[in-house]
Amino acid sequence: MAKPTDENIALPTFNSQLVTQKNKEFVVTETNLSEIHANSNKGLIVYFYPRDNTPGCTTQAVDFTSMQTQFSDLGYEIVGISRDSVESHQKFITKKELGIALISDGDEQLCNHFDVIKEKNMYGKKTMGLVRSTFVFDKAGKLTHAQRNLRAKEYAQRLYETLSKLA
Repeated sequence: MAKPTDENIALPTFNSQLVTQKNKEFVVTETNLSEIHANSNKGLIVYFYPRDNTPGCTTQAVDFTSMQTQFSDLGYEIVGISRDSVESHQKFITKKELGIALISDGDEQLCNHFDVIKEKNMYGKKTMGLVRSTFVFDKAGKLTHAQRNLRAKEYAQRLYETLSKLA
């Protein structure tokens, strides 16, 4: 579960490509997390995941989609971020029928801002990769909870339980 944090990460104002689907049509918007937060008049759950259409990432995205109404009722919007392209996000949204917005961070600007690119050990080989992480911002835009290197399975439910205790 996401834990209360004393990290001081602000919602960034640099633009990225946000991919959403409305009425079966894709909308790609140049926007930033600060703007998304301000326009929603809600808190913001920002989650980073390594790659579209992989088992853990699919589990997490499908779970967040299925719980989107519950999170909205608590006062939160959800945005997923990976280094995948806009086209990859569109295929992922279509294939898995996702209802959440995804941001393409191909230049790793958001990943670097949130410090989620870390050294990983994959089959004995050290590589740099995106560490699955979640950051929760309240309605005022203050980072309240963070978790890095989390497990995807049932994470959305655990996060919901944590945040519902605060409501």
